[in-house]
Formats: sequence, C-alpha cells, structure tokens
Amino acid sequence: MLSSRTNGGRTLPHYYLVYFLLVDLLQFPHMGEWEKSAWTIPVRFRGRLYGIEHRKMGLGIFAPTLDPKATMNEPPTDEAETDAKEIAALITRAVAVANPYFEWRAEQAAAGNQINVLNKSSSLFERYEFFRDRFRALSAETESKKNERVITKKILDDDTEVTQGSFPAHALRKEANWHAQAAVEAFFSWTEHAFIHLAILRGRLCTGQEVARIAEADWKTKFKTALNLDEAATKKHYDELLDLRAQIRNFMAHGAFGKRGEAFRFHSGAGAAPVLLTEDQKHRYSLTGKPAFEERRAIEEMEEFIEHLWSGALGPARIFLFSSLPSILTFVSDGTYAHAMESEESMTEFVEYLARKFDNAANMDWW
Repeated sequence: MLSSRTNGGRTLPHYYLVYFLLVDLLQFPHMGEWEKSAWTIPVRFRGRLYGIEHRKMGLGIFAPTLDPKATMNEPPTDEAETDAKEIAALITRAVAVANPYFEWRAEQAAAGNQINVLNKSSSLFERYEFFRDRFRALSAETESKKNERVITKKILDDDTEVTQGSFPAHALRKEANWHAQAAVEAFFSWTEHAFIHLAILRGRLCTGQEVARIAEADWKTKFKTALNLDEAATKKHYDELLDLRAQIRNFMAHGAFGKRGEAFRFHSGAGAAPVLLTEDQKHRYSLTGKPAFEERRAIEEMEEFIEHLWSGALGPARIFLFSSLPSILTFVSDGTYAHAMESEESMTEFVEYLARKFDNAANMDWW
C-alpha cells in the first residue's frame, strides 16, 4: 500500500503497450482498479518486489516501503532506482519484439465494436469559424475603406518629387479572400470528420473496420453515408458543396493557377485566350468552364448547409458532436445512440451522463 515512484521507471513505453505485453501476452498476474489506480502488476526482479502501476499521474515503476511499521512512503533506494532502470529497459526491448502481437491485437480490436472513435469536431469547427469570422471582419473593413486613398510623397536623390497613391481596400480585400479560402478548406475538413460521427450516431457504422473504410473514402462517400440524398434540400446542398469543393481543390491544391482551372494563355487573333485544365481524361483542355467561385458566396453556401444540417432530425447530433466525447461503437449495437437521437433533451441527458463517466475515469475515481 505504501510505495514511491522511481525515476528509473519514467522511461516506460505507453501504458497500454506495457499492459498488453505483460498481462495479455505473458499472462502476468495483476490487480485491478484501486483508488487513483487503474491496475498494478507486481513483479520480482533479482528477488526484490516492485509494482508496475498505472496511476492517475501516469505509468511508473514503484518501490514498496517494506517496513510494516511505516506510516508514510519512503523514497526509493539507490538499489531500487538501478533496478527500475533495468526493468524499464527490459520492458522497452520486449515491447519492440512483441510488435507482431500488437498488430494482431489491433486488427482484432478494429474488427469488433469494443472501440471508441475520437471526436475532434469542436476544434475543427472552431478553425472554420476563425477563418470565416476573419473574412467577415476584413470584408467589412474593406467596405468602409473602399473610397479611401493614401497619398505619399518622397524626394529622389536628384530632388525630383514623386507622388504615389494606394488604396488600402485592395490589400484588405486580398487578405479577406485568403481567409475565405482557408475557411472553405477548414469547412471540408470539419465535414469529413463530422460525417463519420453522424453516421455512427445514426447506426450506419458499427465496427472499427467500417469506420476505417469510410475514413479513407472521399468526401462524397462520407456525405452519402451520413446523410440522405433522397431529401431534395440535402441533395441541393450536396450538389452546391460538391461543385465548390471541386473548384477550391483545383484552385488551391493544384498550384492555384486560376479559380476556373486556367493554367495557360495561348496566342490568337482574339488576343490571349485562357486554356482550362479539366478532369476529363479524354479532353484535358478546354476553353469553356464553370464560373469562378466567389468567396462571399462560398461562405454563404457553407453557412446555409450548416443551418440545414442541424434544423431537422439531426439536431440532437449537434449536441454530441460538440461535446468532444468520442463515439462509442458499442452504443450503436445496443440502441443507446438511437434512444439519445430521439430528442435534444435525451441527447443532453446522455451527454451529461457520459461526461461524468469520462471525468471519473480520468480522475480514476472508480467508486
């Protein structure tokens, strides 16, 4: 009961690798949950007793206080520190050797539903909001200074006076557009993540393998997995966003030659004519294409989709996505998510309950 953390045990690998190595693979005896402790593996090294323990403050190798009359922990001895370093080194080497077992273990875990899916929706959406709000603020400043002109004068070495004029609105508009383009990228990053969690909440992804397959798929597949294209309003948003995604991807991810995909201008009797790069493998070049995307309208389209997303039956899902709680696949098969999705009240109650459970687990308050 009385033991002190050794400095030599601070170099252990991740707690789960140590547990899977010693308990799952090598069948070491262990003790379970205790106050501020998740598990303890007692070991003997050179005839001396130590504990490898996952406590609230992290994994470590602990040296027990063996005096039966002691009422407080005693600092580890030099001998205990030396032993702890050797134990940590042995475990580190064993973890490296056991990598094939860990790979098998991971495959087994992914095949079932005893798995949680990390939820980064809130932080990803905050990134989108940051760029969106900066675009709006810079656009408003651009409008307020649209008639402003700055005149500067300077004298050259030959005493010639030069007058220069600039328009602050031009630089502000350019910066605003940069933030809008970053907002579009952030929006699609958020939706790719959010669609996976929406699909889980709706019971459409049940195992780790299914989640991994959709995570590797493109944006279109994620959208169709999470939402219903047979709804007219959803289909309209899908088409608009798909077109925007294609344009912003062509413009930003492929060298930003031009918003419509134009990369060349060729000489002609009409003057310089733009040549557009297309996605059609049979006809790679064209003189015609869709109109260039406009940053302000792009922001409006995304905001309209977000409003549509949370306005109907998926309203309760918004509460869960922005809770930062992971999606737990066992709750798909046992109907927990189906019940929580019935109303915003049910979801709020469920999120509050689950948050308490996670807080208690993080603090290792088991009782």
